[in-house]
Amino acid sequence: MLRSVLAAALAGTCLAVCRARVPERRHWAGIAVVAGGVVLGFPLLTTLALKTSTTSHAAVVIGLLPLATAACSVARTGARPSRTFWIAASVGAAAVIAFALQQSGGAPTTGDLYLFAALLVCAAGYAEGGRLARHMPGWQVIGWALVLALPVTGPGAVWALCAEPPHLTGRAVAGLLWLAVGSTFLGMVVWYRGMAAIGVSRASQLQLAQPLLTLVWSVVLLGEQLPPAAPLTALAVLACIVVTQRART
Repeated sequence: MLRSVLAAALAGTCLAVCRARVPERRHWAGIAVVAGGVVLGFPLLTTLALKTSTTSHAAVVIGLLPLATAACSVARTGARPSRTFWIAASVGAAAVIAFALQQSGGAPTTGDLYLFAALLVCAAGYAEGGRLARHMPGWQVIGWALVLALPVTGPGAVWALCAEPPHLTGRAVAGLLWLAVGSTFLGMVVWYRGMAAIGVSRASQLQLAQPLLTLVWSVVLLGEQLPPAAPLTALAVLACIVVTQRART
């Protein structure tokens, strides 16, 4: 909640300084989808998942996000990917599900359920944001979404800080600021601009770098031990996404 409030303060300042026009009424429903999926749903659900899952485990499950984003884009735009696309997508999905079940002893854990719910809401937010970025600058899409979410994130941050007072350290503050400025605002600015430039489905496939990079950073920054199946599964999903990227639409 606090990361979204800090990002909203930055976004609101940028909107005010640049005198951005208020979006047209027809765009507010899409902005609400972005707010619910990207600003609220995905950060909250993944954070809850990481209370019981390791970062490396979550990274591989989140490897399904490119496929989910492409599927949402297809539903919104009416594009018709080829059979090759869907075969590769199904193989990638099967690899991720098999990894999740293997790590949890054959049954989904609470963390896995949080992660799969996060996939659904974030994919919808990405696809809708990419569509909106064709009508307004990408930074305004995420900026207005952050502002729209303030009635929820503001009171939520106050309640959370009162219920569980933070233990501030330099590393904790730096991490929070990076999440607010880098991940929640600036990262979304370039992401939506990129989707508007090359298309949602094509851009979504670039997210497949995310699992491998997250696996690397979980070892470097957090000292986690990678399960042997994690990098193998991530590479398998990457191969499937390469096929979907090259498949005819």
